[in-house]
Amino acid sequence: MARLCDRNPVMNSVVLEEQRAEFKAINPSTGEIVKTYEGHTQQEVDAILQTVSKAFGQWRWTDFETRADLMRQAAKVLRRRAGEFAELMAIEMGKPLKHGRAEIEKCATGCDYFAGNASRFLQPQSAQIEGAKAYVTLNPLGLVLALMPWNFPFWQVFRFAAPTLMAGNVAALKHANNVPGCALAAESVFREAGFPEGVFRTLMIDIPAIEGVIHDPRVAAVSLTGSVAAGKAVARQAGEVLKKCVLELGGSDAYVILEDADLEQAAAVCATGRLLNSGQSCIAAKRFIVPKKVRLDFEDLLVKRMAAPRFGDPFASDTDLGPLARRDLRDKIHQQVEASVARGARVLLGGKLPAGQGAYYPATVLTDVHEGCPAYHEELFGPVASVVPVESESEAIVVANATNFGLGSAVFTRNLERGEKIAANELEAGSSFVNDFVRSDPRLPFGGIKESGYGRELSSFGIQEFVNIKTVYIKR
Repeated sequence: MARLCDRNPVMNSVVLEEQRAEFKAINPSTGEIVKTYEGHTQQEVDAILQTVSKAFGQWRWTDFETRADLMRQAAKVLRRRAGEFAELMAIEMGKPLKHGRAEIEKCATGCDYFAGNASRFLQPQSAQIEGAKAYVTLNPLGLVLALMPWNFPFWQVFRFAAPTLMAGNVAALKHANNVPGCALAAESVFREAGFPEGVFRTLMIDIPAIEGVIHDPRVAAVSLTGSVAAGKAVARQAGEVLKKCVLELGGSDAYVILEDADLEQAAAVCATGRLLNSGQSCIAAKRFIVPKKVRLDFEDLLVKRMAAPRFGDPFASDTDLGPLARRDLRDKIHQQVEASVARGARVLLGGKLPAGQGAYYPATVLTDVHEGCPAYHEELFGPVASVVPVESESEAIVVANATNFGLGSAVFTRNLERGEKIAANELEAGSSFVNDFVRSDPRLPFGGIKESGYGRELSSFGIQEFVNIKTVYIKR
């Protein structure tokens, strides 16, 4: 999931100098620099970390009711400023306005969910021990550093922050370099909602400075959503100082279409899952594995569905597909498409660079994708669907699992019992859906296996990642 550190996957230890980094917000529709933001100096970073660390000393002792009231206020702020934040996302990473507003509503829903459920998730748990009173407490760890990507610049932050703060931790955010305005806006939500000073702060630092922050003794743990390369670097850096980390990395989600599937429904759902956020999602549908018996019918339906959404200016009210977030990302996915075609894949839709300014790339469908094609092995982070023909259901499952990734997966069938068995037991991923596209939900744990990372976000499992699971034993 090459978002956070895709331009510099190896984060070497570099001492922060007093000169300020600059962060440019570039409109991907035009390539124009919209605004330049000044970064923090080493002295300012140190002061922020000290403020956040000090805030933990008080925040950890607040009761759940106080935290919940503030988190509900954050939800209200998000809803009130939804239009403003949607425009900011359109400017900085090209998200169509209607999708930006939907993202902000999802953030608000997440805040409300953890406000209402954190106390229940973190209740002490008793244990029956003869001659003793014994129980387990779930206590906050301290300052958690969040390293977040640009593709969902608000949701990624709030799906981390809502459970983390409700658990009594405090947070520092290092956001992706190309969404500096979104990074500062996220901090402003908590300030406007009335959270105490320092409970949530944004660090405006460049990628090489991350290691120094991870190693800072005031930081207790790290959460990263980003590329596999970034995940390996952060895991190494956190491991050097024995700090807990949660990693949500890339994905090449396989959708298995069985012969008895409702092909109309499957094609509609698969196109939606592939084109969500212009295909820039770690859990987007990416590989469509189809038995040859129904392959041609499915391809025809998928091409129609992929061609239907309106492609263009993210500020237009009827736009479904905006530009990709950066031109280098657009160029990379086109190279992956061309390399796959050179190895035998065929283009059924799209696949050509559009003329004009901006980082636009059309909805594209490749077929005859096979082992050796980049579209078979690599994550395609854009609106490109890969159809992989197979001979049988058993081969489809083998192919689905033949990947280094393990984030999401899906199966389509009219036999719900069979679909559930495949999803629950046979597909190797952190999430497996039947007859629907994979997406995150505050009520469900989210994360992956293999090179898609480890640990979980959201639900009770996510809020318990950054707590001290502590045994208390009193002999009677």
